[in-house]
Amino acid sequence: MSEDQFIPHPSSLIPLPHPSSLILPKPLLALGLLPGTMRGGAPSVSLHGWGRSVKRLWLVDYLVYVVVRVLICAAQAIPLETGAWLAGGLAWLFGDLLRVRGEVVDDNLRHAFPQLSDAQRHRLARRMWRHLFLLAMEVAQAPRKVRDTTWRRYVRLRNIPGLMRQFMDDRPTMLVTGHFGNFELGGFMLGLLGYPTYTIARTLDNPYLDRFIHRFRGVTGQYIIPKSGGYEQILEVLGGGGIMAFLADQAAGGKGCWIEFFGRPASAHKAIALLALENRARLAVVYARRLDRPMQFEMVVEAIADPHGCDGELRGVRELTQWYTRRLEDAIRRDPEQYWWLHRRWKDTRPRHRQEQQRAA
Repeated sequence: MSEDQFIPHPSSLIPLPHPSSLILPKPLLALGLLPGTMRGGAPSVSLHGWGRSVKRLWLVDYLVYVVVRVLICAAQAIPLETGAWLAGGLAWLFGDLLRVRGEVVDDNLRHAFPQLSDAQRHRLARRMWRHLFLLAMEVAQAPRKVRDTTWRRYVRLRNIPGLMRQFMDDRPTMLVTGHFGNFELGGFMLGLLGYPTYTIARTLDNPYLDRFIHRFRGVTGQYIIPKSGGYEQILEVLGGGGIMAFLADQAAGGKGCWIEFFGRPASAHKAIALLALENRARLAVVYARRLDRPMQFEMVVEAIADPHGCDGELRGVRELTQWYTRRLEDAIRRDPEQYWWLHRRWKDTRPRHRQEQQRAA
């Protein structure tokens, strides 16, 4: 892979589709939500005005894509030391001046670390913002710097041999991580080491960005399974003894599996535990944490569990979900500034009597 691969050239930009190739959404036609349609009966469709509107939508998507490519070029051209300084300035802008999701971040930190003062939470929030901007710059530069001949300059491995042995047998492996450290680099590195992974992600609304991200992740062997309609592909990967990777720290709503995360009830997706139990898969909690300098990481296997080899302790969905959640929490407590405190992880909307039942269980 040449160093120019991720620098956009006019000939490499995704071409803008011609309006004639547009397929109008049938549900909108049937409901009469497009110009010239009628509610009930056969729709009478007039594209006058609508065609221009659709063309503007495609143009906006394409312009957003071009802006993102230009920003990636800028991030690639900036030395990492300068990038770290710039990340600090952006952290002040977003965290202190604009207060982007400031209430959410402060509420999360107040519950996760009740012993911290207001000033300490404020400093931790700023360090989190710096981490996020630095993460973006590291992801942009990784394909040009971290290669099969140079990765040892940037990445250390800890507790890896046991995981490598798992990869070599015929049973599937499920990697569990969270929005912690540089999770994009973790998948990048495994592909670089010769272990392709599959992960689930929602298809982006912007088709140009979606294709670009797929190409970026696929450089070393990270393959994306669409969140909608990808269940058969997941079973195929696990049935073939492959490696599935999951971001396991997202709220799953009222019907999720309720576990404890930083001492508070949190809803987690049941699918990870169910897939492991039904497909004889082993689970490994993994992450890539940044060390003392930009683009210096430690890839860590925090713990490995085999639900089929234990004495019943992890053979239930809730027990297995709580196990890997606790391991992620342990890692986050050691480096809290490397966690995304931006999202509402705790959304307990259940009736009060069900919350009390959960605490008593």
